[in-house]
Amino acid sequence: MSSNLRRWVALVVVCLGQLMIMVDGTIVNVALPYMQRDLGFSQSSLTWVVNAYLIAFGSFLLVAGRLGDLIGRRKVFLAGVFLFTVASVGSGFAQGAENLIIGRFLQGLGGALSAGVIIAIIVTGFQKPAERAQAMSVFTLVIAGGGSLGLLAGGFLTEWVSWHWIFFVNVPIGIATIVLGAWLIDENPGLGLNNGVDFAGAVLVTAAVMLSVYGIVTEADYGWLSEHTLGLLGAALAMLIGFVVLESRLRNPLVPLRVLTIRTLTGATAARALLFGGMFTNFFFGSLYLQHMHGYTAMETGLAFLPTTLAVGVMSAGLAARLMARIGSRNLLVIGLISIIASLAILSTVGPATGYAPILFVAFVILGAGAGMSFLPLLTISMSDVPLADAGLASGFSNVVMQVGAALGLALITSISSAHAQGIAAFHLAYLLAAIAVGAALTVVVTVLRSPSPARVAVQPDAAVEEAA
Repeated sequence: MSSNLRRWVALVVVCLGQLMIMVDGTIVNVALPYMQRDLGFSQSSLTWVVNAYLIAFGSFLLVAGRLGDLIGRRKVFLAGVFLFTVASVGSGFAQGAENLIIGRFLQGLGGALSAGVIIAIIVTGFQKPAERAQAMSVFTLVIAGGGSLGLLAGGFLTEWVSWHWIFFVNVPIGIATIVLGAWLIDENPGLGLNNGVDFAGAVLVTAAVMLSVYGIVTEADYGWLSEHTLGLLGAALAMLIGFVVLESRLRNPLVPLRVLTIRTLTGATAARALLFGGMFTNFFFGSLYLQHMHGYTAMETGLAFLPTTLAVGVMSAGLAARLMARIGSRNLLVIGLISIIASLAILSTVGPATGYAPILFVAFVILGAGAGMSFLPLLTISMSDVPLADAGLASGFSNVVMQVGAALGLALITSISSAHAQGIAAFHLAYLLAAIAVGAALTVVVTVLRSPSPARVAVQPDAAVEEAA
């Protein structure tokens, strides 16, 4: 197999790993009532089927990314897929609520190990601007389409087979990913562990993210101003401050603070978090709206969002990359975000009598087109100035901020909309707040970011190696 073909097949392999993660993020939602009936979950404990995964996934992304920089990204990726696959088997065979929650936590940990290095593997494997744009297009399609595919697959497997199979379906995909990944993915040399490992930093940052995510996902039960929520978020902030102080004093820190001074990385990451906060709101409230107001089944709900996935697919099939090359990544990103805001504004006016066609259909198509024009430029800009040796860290940082930001955004929007409105008015307010979140992302893009030049998108100087030398 030629080296060029090998790279593209390896891209498919890492995207299979990402697809498992994205599908797993939504596939369990439609099966929750069946799990509750069979395993004896209480209504309050049922949420931990979702929360256990989110907490583990968000907490270990940053450490996973840096670990890939140090010991090799292929090793970390394959270890994550292996753990995710084994945990899927355990979750599928779970005979009790506690067993399933533990399995979901381990799935989240495995997903974090894999997802924390995927962007870095793509960036280092495709260093020419045009090739990188094409590779990122494929990756963004997987991200955007995985959620809708999860809803469809979850509905089909749960209704026609058993909820256990939403986990078992990961096994053949996981095995294929491990076998092909070990063969096709090239290993980066790694910075090594010679100068010591920042265990204290790893513990601090992981605990900080874990506490913050836990505080966010349990806010609905306690309230934002409760001692529980404020105490957890306060403790997370204190740990984060301690982490920054520690990293500034170490010779070989887990997170070299110079990476966080890269404006393109931090600006694009902030915009990404705000964007996904708005996008997650649409899928969450859109599903509730279709099921409660129109009586859609789980499978019908997944099909209803299919235009969004297809629109992203059309943009990711090369159209977004060509547009980005012609008008610049920042300009394309602005157009994409404006399209998403317009779609959310349309959705903020729907009512119980609003038909799927043409209003909802058009809104979902515009949303997908806007997402397809936004995801690729954001990824390209965020990694454009990052040294290759720090690509894993930057990937983990971007992903963890996106995950926490999206979770916080959804929690805030849900809390505000439910506190100030009821019925269809709550849906209107939620969509309006989602549009404001994406508008904030647009403000960050306009004021902070700029399109990278081809020279900057290409191979960046290896700052970490230069410093070591």
